[in-house]
Formats: sequence, C-alpha cells, structure tokens
Amino acid sequence: MHVMITGAAGMLGRRLAECVAGDGGIDGVGVDRLTLVDVVPATVPAGFEGEADVEVADMSQVGAAERLVAMRPDTIIHLAAIVSGEAEADFEKGYRINLDGTRALFEAIRLAGDDYRPRVVFASSIAVFGAPFPDKIGDEFFRTPLTSYGTQKAICELLLSDYSRRGFFDGIGIRLPTICIRPGKPNKAASGFFSNILREPLSDREAVLPVDEDVRHWFASPRAAVNFLLQAASMDTRQLGNRRNLSLPGVSATVGEEIEALRAVAGDRATQLIRREPDATIKAIVAGWPRNFDTARAESLGFKAENSMADIIRAHVEDELDGNIPG
Repeated sequence: MHVMITGAAGMLGRRLAECVAGDGGIDGVGVDRLTLVDVVPATVPAGFEGEADVEVADMSQVGAAERLVAMRPDTIIHLAAIVSGEAEADFEKGYRINLDGTRALFEAIRLAGDDYRPRVVFASSIAVFGAPFPDKIGDEFFRTPLTSYGTQKAICELLLSDYSRRGFFDGIGIRLPTICIRPGKPNKAASGFFSNILREPLSDREAVLPVDEDVRHWFASPRAAVNFLLQAASMDTRQLGNRRNLSLPGVSATVGEEIEALRAVAGDRATQLIRREPDATIKAIVAGWPRNFDTARAESLGFKAENSMADIIRAHVEDELDGNIPG
C-alpha cells in the first residue's frame, strides 16, 4: 500500500509516519511506499524499509496537487493546514492554505481518471462548531463556526462529503480535539496555552496563562490523535453512510482542572511556574469554542481517547520525557 501524508513535517505528521514505519503498515496491511509532503522537507522515519519520497510542496500552488496525485497513493492523510491563530490573523493565507489547498487536492483526485478512488482522511477540527452550545455537542449539532479557521474546516467537511457521495474518493473527516500536550515550542495556535501551561512546567520552565481558570475545553493527547488517524485510514467507511465527518472522543476539562491534574502528577512546584497574564484577544477567540461532546457515534465505531487530564499528562511524560519529571 502507498500512503501519502500531507503536513508530514508537523507534529502529528511526524508521529504518524513513525508509527507506520514502526508497525510496517496500517492495521495489518503493509505499507511499501510512503510519501511525505510539506512546505519544508519532512524526515523519513528510521527503520522504514519501503520506498520513501519526500516532497516539498504547497498544495495551494498551481499544479502541486496534480503532481502529487499522479503518484496514485492508495491512502492520503491530509494534515496540511495553518493553525487557528494564524488563520484568524491572516485572512487570505488561511483561506488559501486551509480551503484552496484542500480543494485543489480533492479536484486533482477527481480529475485523475482511470477509476482512481483513494481513501482520504481529512483532519478537521472542533472549531467547526460555534456558541451557543448545548451541555454536550452531538454529531447532529449544526456547524456555525465563529472563526475563519473553523469556517475553512467546515467548508472542507462539506466538500469531502460531496466528493465521497459522488464516488470521486472514499473520504472520512475527523474532528480532532485540541491536541494536548503538544511537544516542542509554542506555535501560533490560539489554543497553544492549553499545552504550554502543562508542557513548560513539566520541563521546569515558566508558562503564561492568558485566560481564566474556569475556561472549559475538549482535549486528546498526540498519542490518541495518531491512533484516530490510523483507524480512519483503515476502517470500513460503509459504516459511516453519507455522514462522513465525525467528532472524536476526548476529555472535557477546565483550565483549573488541568492545573490540578498537573499538581497531582508533578506536584506544587510545577503549578507555581504558571504565570497569569490575561490576553483579551485569546479570551475572545476561546469564548466561542466547544467545551464538551457526546461522541457515542465515534465510540461505537471503535475510536478511543484518554479518560482524564492526568492520563494525558502521563502520556506526555512517557512519550516525551522518558518518564522523568525534573525536580
């Protein structure tokens, strides 16, 4: 099987490629060719024994999607995007990358001919939903995004459903929770502080908290997110019918509960490294985000996440810190 990952140099793309290489395939099906696509060179994971291609490409540029689709990958996992804060700050760039680039990919597949019909996994977001919310958001709740990023993802969800209905490809869109704890340095995502206030203290560094502790949000670990993508790539999509987009399981927690989970795992010393510094812009963006979900449909299809914020923190300690907490 030939698997193509767009956004392969990003955090999830790297982890996903490493997992495919480590397992030798996806759900028991061998992967003998791996194509890694990003605007910067991605790294072929150590130990991958098949053919590997590293492609530097921006899907929104004329001809890029057609060139990549001409390789005829069996499965395309589309992660390439700019994050929420950047999409809100730069309107034109957000629509160019998140919407135009995705549609270019979908169109290239449609026009490829020769009965080419790959599996397409699209990384969507809970940002497709906007306030006011019920206590728990189910799959039947309407999409009324309150950010440009959420609007771009919502449009792509509709395109994915229609292109799948028409038989151009076999698509599934998965609405990822906010991924926490993201390793590495802070990025331009408005949600970045959710990870920062845990990751930095766990590494004995100070972190800034720009919102109030009663802010509630929906989380899953990078480990869970990779498993979501792998399952979406291999599942029997006939179970989805025409409802091709899913809200995935996660943990609903307030910022205060995040901090208490950090205290339980790493002690008072870690929580004392969090500095309160209110930011009106971030507060306004976060106020319109979802807080809790009913994911019975995704769970019935076998998707699973952590059970608590403490579980998410422990996964980070195991995967990124070799099980060790400074101090």
